[in-house]
Amino acid sequence: MGGQSSQQQTQNSTTNPWAPAQPALQGILGQLQGQLGNTALTGQETGAINTLESNAAQGNPYASQIGGTTQQLLNGGGATDQNGAIQQNYQRYQDQTNPLASNTNYNPMNTPGFSDALNTKISDITNGVNGSFAAAGRDFSGANSMALGRGISQGIAPTIAAQYNQNVQNQQGAAGNLYGAGNTNAGLLAGLNQQGLANKQAGAQMAPSALEANNYGANATLQAEAARRGIPVQALGLLANIGIPIAGLGGQSTGQSNTTNQMSGGQQFNQIAGGVGGLFHSFLPFGL
Repeated sequence: MGGQSSQQQTQNSTTNPWAPAQPALQGILGQLQGQLGNTALTGQETGAINTLESNAAQGNPYASQIGGTTQQLLNGGGATDQNGAIQQNYQRYQDQTNPLASNTNYNPMNTPGFSDALNTKISDITNGVNGSFAAAGRDFSGANSMALGRGISQGIAPTIAAQYNQNVQNQQGAAGNLYGAGNTNAGLLAGLNQQGLANKQAGAQMAPSALEANNYGANATLQAEAARRGIPVQALGLLANIGIPIAGLGGQSTGQSNTTNQMSGGQQFNQIAGGVGGLFHSFLPFGL
């Protein structure tokens, strides 16, 4: 036979494991409290921020130049400004080269001055041949006429052929030069047009820079004001990172505990007997 009894207790305890370190911790906290007045801006910081805001109020000194360059690039950057001059030079070259470049009549007799040169050569041959026959007393003979005709043919044929070939060479050379000049002219114009397109693309890429330059003052002011607000907050944050963990050291705790006792049979009998005896005595007459 057994029995149980229970008992509930409430206990309060305080944990303070850092008690030996408290003097040092209090010294640190004291120094932190002394630094609270140093979280505001210093004179040098204030002066620097004021300088930044003053510079920002004046704006970006290169904003107008950046904007002008961007606009110029967007308009082509003047790359095609010389197109007219290039085309004019080509037209002048074409006019000066023609009609030689387009001439297909290679007749040497149409060559200026060729007839005079040819007549002079014929005269020289005639005088030479006739003089020879006259010296022999055979001038105006059949042999004289035959020799004269042969001499003229042999003398002027190479001249005529050479002039013909020269006319062909001159025409072909002029035509080739004109073709090359046309290609060069087209290449120059195409290159300038491509450069103009490249300048426009560069201008489009510079447009954000131009906008940024225009917004320089406002952005610089915002940065300066952010520094004005942020520096004290950062200083307080540094102090808080040190002080708050120190303030949380140690502590007090409260708890409850239940105690249960197990009684033996003899203890239970004695407790019951004591109770019955007390009850019996309560019914006896006084004095017994």
